[in-house]
Amino acid sequence: MIHTVFKQPALATPLLALALGLGSAHAQNAWIVGQSAPLTGSNAVFGQDIRDGAQAYFKQVNAQGGVAGAPIELVTLDDQNQRKTAGENTTKLLQTRGLVALFGYASATLSLDAMPQAEKAGVLFFAPFSGANPVRKPSPVVHTLRASYGDELEKMLAFWTSLGMKQVVVVHYDDEVGVQNFGVVNEYLVRQGKTPKAFSLKRNAVIDSAKMNELVALKPEVIINTVLSDPAAEISKQLAARGQFVPMSSLSFVGAQQYITAAGDAAAGVSISQVVPSTTASLPVVRECAKALQDHGITTPMNSTQLEACIGAKVLVEAMRRSKRPGDAKALLATLRNLGSYDLGGYTVQYGPEQNHGSKYVELAMVTRGGRLRN
Repeated sequence: MIHTVFKQPALATPLLALALGLGSAHAQNAWIVGQSAPLTGSNAVFGQDIRDGAQAYFKQVNAQGGVAGAPIELVTLDDQNQRKTAGENTTKLLQTRGLVALFGYASATLSLDAMPQAEKAGVLFFAPFSGANPVRKPSPVVHTLRASYGDELEKMLAFWTSLGMKQVVVVHYDDEVGVQNFGVVNEYLVRQGKTPKAFSLKRNAVIDSAKMNELVALKPEVIINTVLSDPAAEISKQLAARGQFVPMSSLSFVGAQQYITAAGDAAAGVSISQVVPSTTASLPVVRECAKALQDHGITTPMNSTQLEACIGAKVLVEAMRRSKRPGDAKALLATLRNLGSYDLGGYTVQYGPEQNHGSKYVELAMVTRGGRLRN
């Protein structure tokens, strides 16, 4: 396992002990946040961006004295984008004395075995990077930041159907979450008298020419992509190599910058839903997060994944400030659950006893020929 720990240098030894589940009195004087993320393997860049966005904001807060006089410490374990490993990591993290929250898991699939453990422990499971149905079921501990995939899909489908597109093909994974994503599209289109076609992929599988032939044979007028950046980029590149252009929209789950980098020139013209403001928007929260990342040593321009992680970290810090009780997971959960409306600086979330999902913000952005994302 890789243990990525944000800390003050003097706290290295006790915190490593905490990460191994050994415990320390130091935990009562710190806000310990646990995370399982794909730092290696498929989807590693996405996982690293989630970690970096959160770390950057926590570092900024710690430089100002922390929260209630206590530093925030992020313990990140590598799950290599494997569901089983994410579950095992969660077990280890929940053994950490003073852990107050689990934060920023990279997908619904990676959250499936973690959420029941968090519920049993009574620990906040906050801001998973997914809008899929499994993370939106009623739960006493699971609280999301972003809009649902239903919100995203309805926005993109309304756009394409308004242009007269009829034959929709949905690219999805052939697992529990992927099938549910297809179901959301199907439900929406059936109400309009249309029936989408499904193109399923196994996670981490190679898309060869035979598989592409299956997709082309479906004669899509528009492709709705619900898979990660690598397979989505491979589809775009192979279509371009065949001299074919099929309009495509992707869920935010794709990771916009990760997809653009992987697809290269073939990304141009693809629309991607966004659940946070543009990284170039003139909003206080965007400027604050961009500065935090720069101060953290990130030299590339901030992307939407880093921004979402930073925003999630900022919401979590606000709950810590109102809770004022480092090391008390139950107090933090109760505070977040009753946070109410909170304006982060141009982006507002709202939580309450019957409101576990903070935002419904969705915008469609398109990739330009220069590889930029424009709303």
